[in-house]
Amino acid sequence: MNQVADILKLAIKAKQQGIDAVLATVVRTEGSAYRRAGAMMLICEDGRSVGMISGGCLEPHIIKRAFWLTRNGANVQVYQTGDDIQYADDGQAQAGVKRTKSDIYDEPDSDLDGADFDELNFGLGCNGRVHVLFERLTTATPLLETIRNVRRTQQPITVATLIRANDYQHQDSITQNSDNLRTGMRINLDEHRSLGSVSAQGKTALSSILANTIEELAQYKLSDKNAEYVTVENGEVTTEWLVQRLQPQLRLLICGAGNDVMPLVTMAKLQDWHVTVVDSRAQYATRMRFPQADVVMSLYLDDSETLLKLSNNAAVALMSHSLSQDRARLAILLKHPDNYRYLGQLGPRYRTERLINEISINISNPTMLKAGIHKLHYPIGYKLGGDGPEALALGIMAEINTVMHNQTASVDGSHSNLSNISAVSSDTDANTVQSGV
Repeated sequence: MNQVADILKLAIKAKQQGIDAVLATVVRTEGSAYRRAGAMMLICEDGRSVGMISGGCLEPHIIKRAFWLTRNGANVQVYQTGDDIQYADDGQAQAGVKRTKSDIYDEPDSDLDGADFDELNFGLGCNGRVHVLFERLTTATPLLETIRNVRRTQQPITVATLIRANDYQHQDSITQNSDNLRTGMRINLDEHRSLGSVSAQGKTALSSILANTIEELAQYKLSDKNAEYVTVENGEVTTEWLVQRLQPQLRLLICGAGNDVMPLVTMAKLQDWHVTVVDSRAQYATRMRFPQADVVMSLYLDDSETLLKLSNNAAVALMSHSLSQDRARLAILLKHPDNYRYLGQLGPRYRTERLINEISINISNPTMLKAGIHKLHYPIGYKLGGDGPEALALGIMAEINTVMHNQTASVDGSHSNLSNISAVSSDTDANTVQSGV
């Protein structure tokens, strides 16, 4: 999830300043959509806002209505982006199609007949539907705290968010269950799986319907995607959920602290990555030179333990412009190819091959480097054109993103097994989401 760091910061500030806010979260998409389930936006009552849930099309409308929509509690709204709006001679949208009750989950006292059609169908031509959960900051705080914990511990957590429960929950026969089935309630499924207990908005006593539903959700296995729309049928009650695996930030370790590293740090932070810069030369590895990086440290060349710890499950870019530094780092990393997700070496091909040969002749079993060499990308990054550190950083980030997100690309000049670029199309439902919180 991008822009998460800004949302977390603004939420803390708003709480400290006693300012109310609304968190808008995409919980489901149908057809084409700019953002996927899990995208968030925070709107403060003083006018400040961060995050995006669309390409900028829905945000002005949502900012205007966020507090009115949540005046009676959390609810889900559906926004259509089809192209079937008709216009009068004066340019005003005509309400040729109205929402039905099924298009509005929890909007008390709605006047559908008198609603402005521009607020129902935005006529963007994307032919999709975006389901957005609105909730006040007091209700959303537990989720934001969970995201902070995931980022701090680097351990993913699986959460289920209730999108909708059918009208049976409101019947007198099971009125006692209604308080346990509120739109926006969240359940930590990992906690339930490990301890057999449920954390759901602080409730300790659960209805049998909710308890059975949680049991089914706990058994649900996410695919390789990080968010899926799930429907659970339990007797006469049908519930709709967003099951979401909250992932830690993607991590980038840069070995080398030259000037050409600066734009790479900036580009990685724009994507909300966790960035560490190390160099054996203490005068280069300083916080003053890399204020945006999360960690800047001087690392001795023989400190293999720290290098492996920092590179664990991360993308690693070797960019020191020093043969001795690159040789020392590469010698360690090539022996542990399963430790990191990406490894790239800066410099021309012959330079990297020289380093590999020098490393090979100094170990008893050179074949142990085979898997690491196969995983190594050199020269690092895609050749996208342009000149200078910024163009280099763009090519590096493009290649790392391709590898980290298991995509394919065809770009000459990179020692990589990736080929045959494939177009990425929108899903027909909310089955995919960007990852990384």
